[in-house]
Amino acid sequence: MVASMVTAAPSPAVPHGVRAARVRHLGPNWYASVMGTAAVGTAGAALPVSDGVPRGLFTAFWALSFLLLVTLVAARARHWAHHRDQARDHLLDPAMAPFYGCVSMALLVVGAGALTLGRDWIGQWAAVAVDTVLFTAGTAVGLAAAVVGPYLMAVHHRVEAAQATPVWLLPLVPPMVSAACGPLLVPHLPPGQARETLLLACLALFGLSLLAALLMLPLVFARLLTAGPLPLTLTPTLFLVLGPLGQSATAVGLIADAAHGVVPAAYERGLGVLAVLYGVPVTGFALLWLAFSSAHVVRARRQGMGFAMTWWAFTFPLGTCVTGTAALARHTRLACYDALAVGLYALLVVAWGAAARGTVRGLLSGALLAGPRPAPAAPRPGSDRTRSGAVR
Repeated sequence: MVASMVTAAPSPAVPHGVRAARVRHLGPNWYASVMGTAAVGTAGAALPVSDGVPRGLFTAFWALSFLLLVTLVAARARHWAHHRDQARDHLLDPAMAPFYGCVSMALLVVGAGALTLGRDWIGQWAAVAVDTVLFTAGTAVGLAAAVVGPYLMAVHHRVEAAQATPVWLLPLVPPMVSAACGPLLVPHLPPGQARETLLLACLALFGLSLLAALLMLPLVFARLLTAGPLPLTLTPTLFLVLGPLGQSATAVGLIADAAHGVVPAAYERGLGVLAVLYGVPVTGFALLWLAFSSAHVVRARRQGMGFAMTWWAFTFPLGTCVTGTAALARHTRLACYDALAVGLYALLVVAWGAAARGTVRGLLSGALLAGPRPAPAAPRPGSDRTRSGAVR
């Protein structure tokens, strides 16, 4: 999620004004900040012990994510209006194109937050309207990303197995986010066909995303074992693997919650069983991956990994693990899952604080919106001084 990952040449003089020039290098990776901020609110509201925390605090995080979404949509519209060449470069760049999946997920999580939190401030009717619009748009964009992303990788991008990173998962996860957000709208539909159709559509989206992610995960793991650790800047993206894991556990839990009175009793019982029999082993693997990726991050920090927009990869995936574990706590009624959800949420808050602090500092300094720097010129023959350091 790094704006500096784009390898385009330095930008020429922009005749559209200073404001337009500032967004030239604003990529779709910035939507990750919306996702991470919304996750702090929605995951907090899902905690089994959330009654002890003022609900307004969680709602404030949702409101902040809503403002960030509106700001980014406006900025990206300016980007497409004035810098279409750069926007096309993003689509054809295998390092940046997968982040278009973040557009869908940002719309979906902010919409879901409107129903779970925003209704306290804007009212039930407005919350349902906001979620309906954002869920519809986010699902449409997510399905497009799930098709276009792999298509571009197969036809236009020239990638090798050794280049595989968890970023490749991003176009495949949005349907899973839709599967987790859709059940919130089920009670607001007319009883009968409408409710059952949406619920089973969410189950279909769950399967679509899960099977696609299972095809991609072996490539990521094999790359780590055969080609070594990821570059320092990309190391935080290992946390992205937690996204489809935690979100799938969340989805089956919420689908089971919404099934009461919507589908036949046999299906309802089956979905309740699925929420536990699927959620428990997947959460176990998620904890294994959390330990594995955390070890890589500690190693990278010791080797000098500094802040980059990839740090937002720590946030939303952890948020999905919180909501997935909270769903297990509801369905199993085991105190261990209550404690696990609280512990994961504490990690989420710390991760969000680190990512937000680095982003604000980068914006104030101008570094995050600056274009990529050209490679330093080769030293002149006979010079006894050279410069070293990574090119942004």
